[in-house]
Amino acid sequence: MIREIVRKELLEIFREGRFRVALLTVAILVVTAIGVGRQYYRQVNEQHEAARRNARSEWVSQGSKNPHSAAHYGTYAFKPKYPLSLLDNGVDKYSGVSIYLEAHKRNDAQYMAAQDQTALSRFGDLSPDFILMFMVPLFIILIAFNSVSRERESGTLRVMMSQGISPWKLALGKWLAVFTPVAVLTLLVFLVGGVLLANLEDFGLFSWWPLILLALVYLLYYGVFINVSILVSASVRKSSLAFVLLLGIWILSCLAMPKATSVVADALYPYPTQLEFEEQIAEDKTNGLNGHDPWNAESKKLEAETLQKYGVDSVKKLPFNWDGYLMQKGEEHEAEIYFKHYQVLKEIYQKQSKVYRTSAALSPFLPARFLSMALCRTDYHAHWHFADEAEKYRLMLVGRLNGDMVDNSRTGQWDYRADEKLWRAVPDFAYEPVRYQSIVEANAGHFLVLLAWWVLSGVGMLVAVRQMKVF
Repeated sequence: MIREIVRKELLEIFREGRFRVALLTVAILVVTAIGVGRQYYRQVNEQHEAARRNARSEWVSQGSKNPHSAAHYGTYAFKPKYPLSLLDNGVDKYSGVSIYLEAHKRNDAQYMAAQDQTALSRFGDLSPDFILMFMVPLFIILIAFNSVSRERESGTLRVMMSQGISPWKLALGKWLAVFTPVAVLTLLVFLVGGVLLANLEDFGLFSWWPLILLALVYLLYYGVFINVSILVSASVRKSSLAFVLLLGIWILSCLAMPKATSVVADALYPYPTQLEFEEQIAEDKTNGLNGHDPWNAESKKLEAETLQKYGVDSVKKLPFNWDGYLMQKGEEHEAEIYFKHYQVLKEIYQKQSKVYRTSAALSPFLPARFLSMALCRTDYHAHWHFADEAEKYRLMLVGRLNGDMVDNSRTGQWDYRADEKLWRAVPDFAYEPVRYQSIVEANAGHFLVLLAWWVLSGVGMLVAVRQMKVF
């Protein structure tokens, strides 16, 4: 019986012009978005690789100079583009692509793509994630809003129920009929995306199983909208009213709730302004150890402790270059200051994330969105991880240079020079992203919330179909 219901529904759906037009429109948009994205990311990846090689070349060929001067000369760390970012660009557009690494200062990522766009282009991008997250739910509503109500309006519902069709069979048949074309479209999109990614040269390490997991997330997300669509269609008498109600649900869950949640999170846990953040760091630096000021109170304290430790009465009698040693200790102290203040930003981010997780119970869009960005490695957690790894590399870089000055020159020997041999000895920045196992474990809560949405909305659909009136 369920098979006959599915066959009947699919025939009716495919006969309707709105389904064919909607399906063709969504398919064209997705294929176009993937094609445009593929070309764009290939160009971006090539630019990143060229910039990385150029930065390394400039570092190695900077010429003979004092090692600490080379630390101030600095270099760059470039954030790699990940294969699945072709499907969901997440926050990459707004988080910057490179970090300038220099002595005494932790810089934020620069050169975000949004800075290079016109005001008009910022209204929205034709990207796969936009179509998958926003357009496909609309497509579901368009083909499912009258799945039950039209049977009631035409009088066939009474005939079907009089023939002994149980409510759960009717609901399951309707659900499968809507889910089948949606699932086929979704799987085709991910299959095409996977084939393109697997054959895209120099695009990073690609793996099929995160893509499969991402497809499962979207199918669960679409399942929620199918459940809700059939629930509403079974609960109201008119198809027109069902369409209006479902459109309102889509607006609330996909547009209003994410924006409202963001406003609430910012109001409860606001970030400091850039000026406030920099002033707080500058104040801590003023009151702490300054590697460039030997007369600083903390510097004199360190000097006294060091002289006592080595049993000498002058820094010139130390068995190493005191100037380089002082600058390295100052660097370590400033690194602690940056760590403290950036940790405050991370704590604010974690608090805001709790607000988002709580709000996920009010909209299936939020857990699906966070899971999509996490699996594509384009969320803020991935960006923070890259920034932290770049900071670790910066501290290693400056430490190696100061260490060379400490070990190979004397106190006061500011004319000491290092050459290309030292620059080459410092390894290039090599970033290892967060492992997918860690990503899945960290986002298990979002998956459970989305699964709960799917189960509860499915139960609601069955109850609505069971209690619906046939006339």
